[in-house]
This record gives sequence, structure tokens and C-alpha cells, in this order.
Amino acid sequence: MTMRNKLGLHGFVWEAGWNREQCARAIANTAALGYDLIEACALDPSSIDVDFTRRQLEAAGIGLTFSLGLASDADISSNDDDKTRRGEQTLAEIIAIARDLGATHVCGILYSAFQKYSIPTTAAGVARSVDVVRRIGEKAAASGITLGMEVVNRYETNVLNTASQGVEFCRRVGLANVKVHLDCYHMNIEEADVATAILETGPHLGYFHTGDSNRGYLGSGSIDFSRIFRALVRSGYEGPITFESFSSKVVGQPLEGILGIWRNLWEDGQDLSAHAKQFTEAHLKAAREAITHSQSSLV
Repeated sequence: MTMRNKLGLHGFVWEAGWNREQCARAIANTAALGYDLIEACALDPSSIDVDFTRRQLEAAGIGLTFSLGLASDADISSNDDDKTRRGEQTLAEIIAIARDLGATHVCGILYSAFQKYSIPTTAAGVARSVDVVRRIGEKAAASGITLGMEVVNRYETNVLNTASQGVEFCRRVGLANVKVHLDCYHMNIEEADVATAILETGPHLGYFHTGDSNRGYLGSGSIDFSRIFRALVRSGYEGPITFESFSSKVVGQPLEGILGIWRNLWEDGQDLSAHAKQFTEAHLKAAREAITHSQSSLV
């Protein structure tokens, strides 16, 4: 029996924040397109009304994941005790919110600040990050939550830029619920071979983002999605596949500046998201058929 990956949509295709009105619209729009889950940004945990969000999710019948990046003053990869304490407190707060909402995953740049660094990371800083993530991972495990260490490009962290670095970090943490979170937009920048990186991540892969090289419509950029989806299927990956796209029409500052979103590559979030779901389903189907037939031809 073929397993079906749950398909997710990042809330930023609909809204820049998560107040009650934004939350209700984003969840309803995502459910209307048939997605299994919505990924909510938790950069500002105080903006999340837990009871209201729970009611919206239950009414819509979809699941929830969270993503975030730590602020510069909460950088657990620094050698600053105050920053480390603030970062651990932020992560613990998000885990508690995720637990109360039944979220399955908390992903993103959980191991450092979400920023461009001007100097390399240090061994001591990475070791400190590993220790904090291990403690937070134990809290998450108690609530059945998977943590995803998102591997991002060099302009957004100096800690995890390649899949192999992500695997090594998770091995050092040593918890079954602390996984690698890969994103093909970032992999397109940093990896020598994206498909090989996916296969070599193997069982450490716990969450996957789709997004094209221009962060617009899937298939409108330079990424070879056929190879990516074949690698995902061949690896046996059964976790969520979530589409992420940004437009300055929606996100605004500070993300517009951090991510360099200077162009509106789309105006209609509904059309963008409907296309992404169809595109993902078609590529998954093609990948499964290709691998099934290649295996049967060897029998």
C-alpha cells in the first residue's frame, strides 16, 4: 500500500500575521483547497490565540505545524548566556503552544538566529545549540512533537547550510523526534546534488518544504522537481510536504527585508496555492509510478 504524504501550505501565502481575523481566513482558505495542514509562523508567539486557533482548526478539519527562526537576541548558537536563555525560553513557549493545539511539528531555524551572520559559527556555539535543542526536544517528545532543524542558505544562518550538516547536528542531539527539515529552495543554492542530498539524509528527514528558485509558482523557476520528488519517494519519506512562497504583496517587513522579497511574483494566493497542490500531487504520482516500474522491470 502506497503511503500518502500529508500536504501542507504555509500561512504566509494568505496573511502576514496571526490575529483572529488572519488566523480564521488562512485556515479556511487552506482547508477549502483540500490541504491536510497549515504551517503557521510562530515568530511572535504572543500573537497566537490558542483557544481561537483550536476552534478554527477543528471546524476546518485540518492539522497544524509551526515554523520560526530565533531572533538575534535569542541566538542559542552564540556564546552569550542571556541570548541562550531567551532562545530556550522562546522554544519552550512554542512547544507549549504546539502541544495545546495538537501541532505535529515545530520546524525552522531553531538552532540559531534567523539572520545573515558576518562571522563563522564556532564549535562552542554549535555545542551550546545542540544542548539546548536536546532539552527542548525532550519536552517536545513528551507531547509527540517532531522538531525540524531547517537547513537554510548561507544568508539566513551560519550553522546549518547543507543536508549533511543537518544530519550531523541531529545525530549529536541524539533524539528520535529531532529531525532534518529540508527545503528545495535553499538546497538549490547550497547542495552539489539535491537528489543525492535527500537520499543521504534518509531516515533523518522529518519535514520538507517545496518552493521554486524564485519563490513563485512551482515550476516557474529553475529547480528540477522531477528529480526531487523521485528522491523523496525512493528515500521512503512519509512526512509532510509543505509549499512555501512569499510575495511582498503579503509578507511586509521584517520578512520582506530579511528574505529579500523585492518582487511580487504572484498576486492571487488562491490560484498559487491551488496550482501548488496540483503540481505536488502530479509529481508525487509520476515519481511513484516511475520507481514502481523501474523496480518491476528488474524482477
